[in-house]
Amino acid sequence: MATRDESRAFTARAVRYAEFGGPEVLHVDEVPMPVPGEGEVLVEVFASGLNPADSVVRRGEAGVGSVEFPAMQGRDLAGVVIATGPDVGRFGRGDEVMGFVERGAQATHVAVPERQLLPKPAGISWEVAGSLYVAGTTAWNATEGLALGPDDTVVVTAAAGGVGCLAAQFARMHGATVIGTTTEERFDFLRQFGVIPTRYGIGLADRVRRIVDETEHARPVSAFLDFLGGETDAAAELGVASSRTLTVLDHDAVESSEAVAAGTGDVVAMGRVAALVAARRVRLPIADVFGLDGIVDAYRALDRRDAPGKVVLGLRVVDYPGQKVREPAIKEQDVTLGVPTPHDHLDVTEAIPPAIGDGSVRRRHREEHEREAAAATE
Repeated sequence: MATRDESRAFTARAVRYAEFGGPEVLHVDEVPMPVPGEGEVLVEVFASGLNPADSVVRRGEAGVGSVEFPAMQGRDLAGVVIATGPDVGRFGRGDEVMGFVERGAQATHVAVPERQLLPKPAGISWEVAGSLYVAGTTAWNATEGLALGPDDTVVVTAAAGGVGCLAAQFARMHGATVIGTTTEERFDFLRQFGVIPTRYGIGLADRVRRIVDETEHARPVSAFLDFLGGETDAAAELGVASSRTLTVLDHDAVESSEAVAAGTGDVVAMGRVAALVAARRVRLPIADVFGLDGIVDAYRALDRRDAPGKVVLGLRVVDYPGQKVREPAIKEQDVTLGVPTPHDHLDVTEAIPPAIGDGSVRRRHREEHEREAAAATE
């Protein structure tokens, strides 16, 4: 077992930021090696999943609590124990673990309370294990709390994302009919999980009604899981009770009692999700893996929702049989930076879903409804 003095002999690298802002404020710093305290272990982190809530905190938006600079990011992690503090009884050096911290998982080494860790199942990859806590327990709590069954029809927004994808699968496990929102390019991605896809955005309630009418044995929508943020107006239009309308970080909807806040769970919930993943009963797709020095690009990909599934920070390359590793390539922007390029105007608010929980979806929808109503009276 490594001693506390031994852990002091090295430095770690951590993702930090000294001001609120977009991904560009992130940088990787050398920091003192964490020393595990009472009941803690020092984990060498192999993988850490990125979550939209990380961006919400980093942008300094309301309702995320206090942040002291320089601040660190990330909650999910998986790795190997390399040292233990006093009164640690469950884990020893060399143990493979998965779990979470309140903040600061995106670092090469993290001191973690052992009560927030579980043994990593052998059948789960590092990337999945390092992404399961936030997405997995949020999806688990949301679906279990609704006591879903075969008589339920559930709408899941952002169903191709990490939380939404898992929640849709959990709902299907209980026999519910699931309608999931995403872009049209990802309809087939959702169909592979037994989810009926539809587009997000204005007119969602009408599209969902048509799907229900055209789907055999489907019942009216009885639950609504808003993992995009700002879509709870559609739930009200569909007649879903506010007690069965859950949202992630849409504070306006929660404060106005239009929805219930969905949050993360505990290590017990994480264990149940991990067991289902290890047994291949549910799947958490990995969209992309970025190295530590690619943290800015990683969050840009997350905020753009470039691909379905989880975006992961890979702090240590782990080879798997048959794995094809992409070689680093010169990016187009590296050789054309500063060179004007003719292009059509692009409204980014239409092309890119807003960050989760920022309220812009709700505001934009209401403004468009008001304009439509005003035009109808003219």
